[in-house]
Order: sequence, then structure tokens, then C-alpha cells
Amino acid sequence: MRHLDLISSKHHTTQIRQWRFLDFVSLVFFAAIFLFFVLVLTPLGDSIAASGSQALITSTTGVKRRHHLIALIEAGRNLTIQSCPSDAVDYMPCEDPNRNRLLSREMNYYRERHCPPAEERALCLIPPPEGYNIPIQWPDSLYKIWHENMPYNKLAERKGHQGWMKKEGPHFIFPGGGTMFPDGAVHYIEQLEHYIPISGGVLRTVLDMGCGVASFGGYLLAEDLLTLSFAPRDSHKSQIQFALERGIPAFVLMLGTRRLPFPAFSFDLIHCSRCLIPFTAYNSTYFMEVDRLLRPGGYLVISGPPVQWHGYEKEWEELKTVAKALCYDSVVVDGNTAIWKKPTDISCLKSQKHGIKLCDESDDPSSAWYYGLKQCVSLPSSVNGKLAVGTIPKWPQRLTKTPSRATVIRNGNEEFESDKRIWQRRISYYKESLNLKLGTQAVRNVMDMNAFFGSFAAALISDPLWVMNVVPHNKPSTLDAIFDRGLIGVYHDWCEPFSSYPRTYDFIHAASFESLIKDPVTGKKRCNIVDVMVEIDRLLRPEGTFVVRDSPETIRKLDSVARSVRWESTIHDTEPESHVNERILVATKPLWTLASSQ
Repeated sequence: MRHLDLISSKHHTTQIRQWRFLDFVSLVFFAAIFLFFVLVLTPLGDSIAASGSQALITSTTGVKRRHHLIALIEAGRNLTIQSCPSDAVDYMPCEDPNRNRLLSREMNYYRERHCPPAEERALCLIPPPEGYNIPIQWPDSLYKIWHENMPYNKLAERKGHQGWMKKEGPHFIFPGGGTMFPDGAVHYIEQLEHYIPISGGVLRTVLDMGCGVASFGGYLLAEDLLTLSFAPRDSHKSQIQFALERGIPAFVLMLGTRRLPFPAFSFDLIHCSRCLIPFTAYNSTYFMEVDRLLRPGGYLVISGPPVQWHGYEKEWEELKTVAKALCYDSVVVDGNTAIWKKPTDISCLKSQKHGIKLCDESDDPSSAWYYGLKQCVSLPSSVNGKLAVGTIPKWPQRLTKTPSRATVIRNGNEEFESDKRIWQRRISYYKESLNLKLGTQAVRNVMDMNAFFGSFAAALISDPLWVMNVVPHNKPSTLDAIFDRGLIGVYHDWCEPFSSYPRTYDFIHAASFESLIKDPVTGKKRCNIVDVMVEIDRLLRPEGTFVVRDSPETIRKLDSVARSVRWESTIHDTEPESHVNERILVATKPLWTLASSQ
């Protein structure tokens, strides 16, 4: 009996423990539901989030929750967006290898930009790497940068013998060499100058394809040539990141299946130093894309394979054949460097019998945002008759002269002259009254998010900086006029991330911010302010500045969101001569670390 009693007692005790456990689970379950509704539907949830529940901001529990949290931030609730994990220090949403490796490798499609849907983008702030320092200022940065800002030794180890870069104490040092110019970019440029009018203002805009760490473009700056260097994100870690850290204009980009995001006939010189682009592949599609971008009378320089390169004899013959079919004049073949000049007269092309197809007149050669490559040759239209190198004004006169392509928009001449005067006045006010760092060595890499005719950049031309002029793809197509002025830029859609590494701009400027996220026809928002501000934070260097001018209502919203991304911001009146109802927001991104953000 005692034994039976013991079993019965044990069974009864177990049942009691089971019921207590179930009661506890139920209590936790209902408490969790109650807490969920408190957090989501009441102001109390906002205050709790602001006081420490940072994980809510990047919750992956669903699209609706993400949208709700963004709505709370836009509504002015005091929420602070949390930091991303430490392994995201160099995150580029549209060049994410984990996403792109699943895509087709045909024509390098997988290495082009492929952006995640907005609901899949992490709503968090990219942290700097451990040991990050405020970047070395220009012009010293051309020669050295802090190692800990990009502690990646692969390029230094693989390319050090070619003079690309090497590690020296706390710095990476850049001797100025390249694979095809191990004796230095200066010597290489001097050799090119025997055949190309590099000095004297005839040339201004340059495209360097597969640029490495962009020493070629960096040393052309001394000749008043402005080079936009590009390379893909590839196994050589952070080529473009190194270039931008040095203060050299650069962009993450791949020549694959789409046109490059530049208008037609924009570059006076296009350069490839061992860029390994198969120019004659796919029925010479890549050569035709280069031709689309090169001005009539402009120069194409290819050094390295396949130019008189052992094992590339067939490719070299094909390259010469295509250049001849496109009526290019061979300037010189000097060792492994070939230089061609693009014709200014299209009559040669029209009489060609080598199977070269001319693009239809209905095809806009400057359409280049997610626009597939064409197997045809783009011809300048009648309005572009003054685009040839030699007829376009020399630098710096071309900066202030109204470009012929400005007339494509209604009242283009008047709009251009008005825009030029407005930004001269505004930049003067920015410098004198807003206590900005423009004109100092602290500002080198600058972006104008809504550039129109590039007059913001033109008004800063005497400062020690360069400007990436961004023309939204759904705005009037004025980027070609920007290049005609001797400036550089790209097409973009600000509802998507930009193709650059984190922490690559010192100063970002935007006029009419809200127009960047609204449909120009319906007026409806295509994306939200919070995502765009998080993207700007990703691009901005610590201690960098964001300046935006817009309506008072929009500025108030941006000021509120600025606090959520941890910026210090102030609101200012516009210049006294302004006759529009606008305010100006000036925000500074502080330097914080993962340890300080916890």
C-alpha cells in the first residue's frame, strides 16, 4: 500500500506541476499579446522603444510592422534607429554578393546592381569599423589613408609590386602605380600626352573603366581633367572604397547587360588600363556602349590585353577591325597601348559596309537607367551638333557657357542662366551664414542629390572638392548638360540605395527633397523619408554634413527623422534674396561606435 500511495502521490504532484507550467506558458503568451498591442497601438510603446527597445526598429516580423515603425518615426515619435551588426560595416544593398551570386553569370549580369525590395532592406545604421579615424584630408589623402578605416590587405599584398598600394605603419600608402604603369601614373600620363592634348583645356571629362584604386584619375586632376573612375565590387576587396577614401571621384559599376548610367556623348576621353572588358564580345556590344559615351572627336585609350598581347592575337585583330568599322582613326599603337580618335563626321558611318547597324532615331541614346545594351551605334541628333571635342568650349569657359543640350527642355537658355545665378548666391550664403565647412580641407567628396544643371557644383569650382551630380531618372534629363559643362554625375532613383560603399561622402546636398520620392505625375510617395535618410546616413562620413532646402513642412519632417538617425540638426532661414517659401536643414553625423551605441 505504501508503494501504491507513493505512486499516487507522485502522479498527483506531477499533474500539479504540469498545470502550473501550462498556466505559466498561458500567462506568458497572453502577456506577450498584450505587450504587442501596447507597443504597436499606444504612445507608451513609443516611449519604451525610445528608452531602449532598439530591436523593434529592425524587426523582421513582417512588412506591416516595418511600415508601422517607419510611420511612427515619420510622425515624429522619439525613436532612435539601432545600429547594424558589426559585419555590415561595408554593406552595399544593391551590390550584395549573397543576393547576386544566385543570378545569371551571362554578360556579368550577377555583378550589376540588383536592389532588394524596400521591405527587405535592413532599417539600421551602418557602424564604422573598429578603430575608425576621421579620414585624412585632401591632398594628403591622395598619397595615404588610415589602414583601420579599411583594414583589407589583399590589394596591397597582390598589387604592391606594381605600385598600387602598400601598408606602412598605421597607413596604406599609394605610390601612384598601376598594373600597366608600375613606374607611376605621372610618367604614364606624360607618355599619353605625346599623342593626346591632355593639357590646355581641350579635354575635361574622363571615364576610367576598371580603375583599380584610381591613381590614373587622381593624378589627372593636376591637369584639370575630371575623371569618373569605376570598377565593380569584386574579389579585389574595396577598390572603389579605397579610391573614395583617397578623395578621388569613383563609383561602383559593372559593364554587363545594361547601359552605364551616363548620358550619350559625355566623355572627352575614355580609358581602359587592363580593365579586361571584352570589347568585341556579343557582336561588339561593349565597344558600341563605349562609343555611345564618347564625344565625337574624343579619345579612346586601351592599354594591356588584347593590345599586342601574347595569346590575345585574335582578340587584338578583332578590336582593330571593329574600331575601323566605326571609323575611328588609329592615333598610335605604342607597345601595349593603343589610342584611337572618334570621328566627328558621321558620313563615314552611314556609308559603312561592315555590318555596323545604326540605332533607330526613336532610340534616345541618353536613356540609361536600367536600359539594356544595344547592338547598334548611337548618332548625335541635330540639337547635339556642337558636342564634338574641339567645337565645345575649352575648359574652364565651358563651365559657364550655356550648353547646347540645355535647350532640350522648355526655355532652357533662360532656365540655365537663372539656375547659375541662384546657386552663386546660395553658395555665398551657405558659406557666410550657415557655418558650413565648404571651402576648407575638411570637405572633399560632395554629392548633390538633385543636381538639375549642376550649378551647385559650378559655384563650388574653386574649392578643393569634387561633386557627384545626381540627376533623378524621372526628372528632366539634364545630366548631359552637366557633362557639357565639364562636370560629372550619374542617373539614379533615390527610392533605391546608391552604388557606393558606406562613409564615402563628406557633404551631401539636396534641394526639393520631397520631389525625390514623389511620382511627378500623380504626386504620390513612391518610398518613405526614413529609408532615404538611412541611406544618406550610410553614405555620409562621420562628422559629415547633410544640407537640404525644402518647404517648412518637409524640413520639420526631416529634422525629426534626423534625430532618429542620431544626427545633430538645426533649421535656418533661406538667403534674404530668396522669394520662395523654403527653410534649410543643416545636419551633422556624429562619430559613434558599436560600443557607444549599446
